[in-house]
Amino acid sequence: MWLFKKASYQSDEEIIKAYKDTGNTALIGELFEKHVKTVYGACLFFFKDKAEAQDAVMQIFEKLIVELLKKEVLNFKGWLSYVVRNHCINIIRQNKTRFSYREGQYGFELEAPDEQEENYLSSLSNDELILKLPLFLNQLNEKQKECIELFFLKNKSYQEIAGSTGYTLNEVKSYIQNGKRNLKQIILDHKDTNAA
Repeated sequence: MWLFKKASYQSDEEIIKAYKDTGNTALIGELFEKHVKTVYGACLFFFKDKAEAQDAVMQIFEKLIVELLKKEVLNFKGWLSYVVRNHCINIIRQNKTRFSYREGQYGFELEAPDEQEENYLSSLSNDELILKLPLFLNQLNEKQKECIELFFLKNKSYQEIAGSTGYTLNEVKSYIQNGKRNLKQIILDHKDTNAA
């Protein structure tokens, strides 16, 4: 692991500001240490291969050295999530023969999200989401709603949900993944309606 002399910055945004002011790449190393496990976990989800995931992590943090000098980033975690997803999706698209994704089941993961949408979703507080969740959930189909509630609100595992509902494990995964995608769209539609 890289070793850097750490400064006493309180937030990611302070580190980014200091990096823009000084150009000191050691500050990117500090961000790297804070977020490497999360980024690696996301990359591993996409590639299912440790070596591929490790390569992607290094490429992403190299990208940050350049991108953070050019971009105005107000919510680093949300923006980083956007960068990680797009980077992984682009690698998968360029190397379809190496990655055995079934687009029918995982196709939504290959749709690159819009940066403004990601920022809006990241800006919602947990309290706002919890207050609006019943309204949003009621717009999902029954199977998606049931699985989303059990997984996110009752902290049940895929196996536990399959056992209690009678759905297969693949059906549970599909209902949760498609439900999450639909929920995101419902929330964004709600934002647009309120803005109108």
